[in-house]
Amino acid sequence: MEHIRQPLRQPLLQPLRPPIYVLIVDDVRNNITALEASLARPDISVLAAGSGPAALELLLKHEVALAILDVNMPGMDGFELAELMRGSRRTAHVPIIFLTATAQDSGRTFRGYEAGAVDFLYKPYDSRILNSKVDVFIQIEKQKQQLATQLATVQQLLDANEMLMAVLGHDLRTPLSAVIASAEYLARFVPDENVANIGTRIKSSGTRMVRMVDQLLNLARLRGGRVTLQPRAVELMTLAKNIIEEYEARVGRGRIFIFRDGDTLLQGDGDLLSQVFSNLIGNALTHGRDGSAIQVRLHGDAADDVLISVQNAGEIPADVLPTIFVPYRSGRPQQETGGLGLGLYITREIVQMHGGRVEVRSDAQSGTVFEVTLPREAVARRMGDDANEGAQPFRLG
Repeated sequence: MEHIRQPLRQPLLQPLRPPIYVLIVDDVRNNITALEASLARPDISVLAAGSGPAALELLLKHEVALAILDVNMPGMDGFELAELMRGSRRTAHVPIIFLTATAQDSGRTFRGYEAGAVDFLYKPYDSRILNSKVDVFIQIEKQKQQLATQLATVQQLLDANEMLMAVLGHDLRTPLSAVIASAEYLARFVPDENVANIGTRIKSSGTRMVRMVDQLLNLARLRGGRVTLQPRAVELMTLAKNIIEEYEARVGRGRIFIFRDGDTLLQGDGDLLSQVFSNLIGNALTHGRDGSAIQVRLHGDAADDVLISVQNAGEIPADVLPTIFVPYRSGRPQQETGGLGLGLYITREIVQMHGGRVEVRSDAQSGTVFEVTLPREAVARRMGDDANEGAQPFRLG
């Protein structure tokens, strides 16, 4: 015996919500009728079953917010049904209230709670007390539905944001490439010195805009949970040399020096780790003392991890250090940095994604040193799993 009592018709124009199901199981028809009458309200759909097997069939079809079970039933009693529910992943979370006409017995009560009950009521019960207890679980279910709706909305916004950033990135790169190429031509081949200087400034501004676009796209992917770790064998020395060569093409040779101790081979995402080197070296060139040397050191003597340090002359102000990894709060004016203050934030996210950590120390004597510790075996983490003061990244599943 099983049937479903549908909730009362909702008023027109009221937002539709998923039904909230309450399962009642009792082998006596009159008891089911009395429970249905007690629970009759517009926000509940009552599922009724006259036996344990019938109840299990309903649980396979519907997500239930609460189960009210009679203890004394022929065949499968309420305790056995509760144990089966607790043994299934689908129904393990469903709260259970036991109803029994048997005189109160501490042994039976304990068995009920051991089977997974959240409460125990004795017949004849007061319908007001029952409804008060049911109300608690209905409110919890409504909050769960509301959270699920909000999560879906946030996911839609993330998807829309990522699509917008991708479109903007693509649409901006094309004209910027033309601007930079034209500026390069003016700077190199036009004999008029004033025009050449203008071309150099245009190229510099265009290059800075490209960096901003790249940082925005990286931030959108990180916070949208779209960056996945693809670990493979990576030689950090090779990655670092490639990035240094790229920067030397812009700033000239003789400023960036690299040193290695021990084995610098590890399992990691080469593309993401290249971005770490690029951000740290670029940061050192931008904020270090003009013309000073940049030292990149790779320490691979430890068995379990590799240490990367990037050092430059110049001191970070003490009031800037606490927020150095917080996006948009690099502590320097945007026109000074040539970016959006996202490089160090992205660096820390990538390092933490590998299961590593990044630290900074700075003083007038030693300058500024960023140290990155990476495990030889990448420990994949979702972006934002670690606390990130001020950044408030999204947690994604």
